[in-house]
Amino acid sequence: MPTLIAKPTRIEAAGNKPKLIDEFIGRVNSRDDAISVAHMRSPSGWVEPGQTPEFNEFTIVLKGTLRVKHKAGTMDVNAGQAVVAHKGEWIQYSTPGPDGAEYIAICLPAFSPATVHRDAE
Repeated sequence: MPTLIAKPTRIEAAGNKPKLIDEFIGRVNSRDDAISVAHMRSPSGWVEPGQTPEFNEFTIVLKGTLRVKHKAGTMDVNAGQAVVAHKGEWIQYSTPGPDGAEYIAICLPAFSPATVHRDAE
C-alpha cells in the first residue's frame, strides 16, 4: 500500500541567514535513511559552510539562482537547471541573487548531520 506523506517537517538550516528546509522524505519526516527529498527556500545573500558530504546530492532549481562553489571554481545554477554534487567532493552553496532561490534537494543516501561534514566555522 502506498504511504501518504501528509506534510513535511521543518528542519533547521545551517548558514548566515534563515533558510527554510521542508523535508518530505528522509530521516526525520518519513524515517527513511536511503533517500531524502526536501523543498528549500533561501534568501538573497544566504551562504552555508562548505561541506564534504558522504552522499550524492541532486538539486533542481525552481526559482532564482543557486551558486555552487567547488574546488575547481564556481557555477551558477538557474531556474530550470539542475546540478549533481558527488559524495566526497567539497562544495559550498549560496544564493547571491536579489530574490534568493527555491529548489528541491534529493540526497542518496539520506541527508544526515553526521555525514555532511561541514567545514569548521
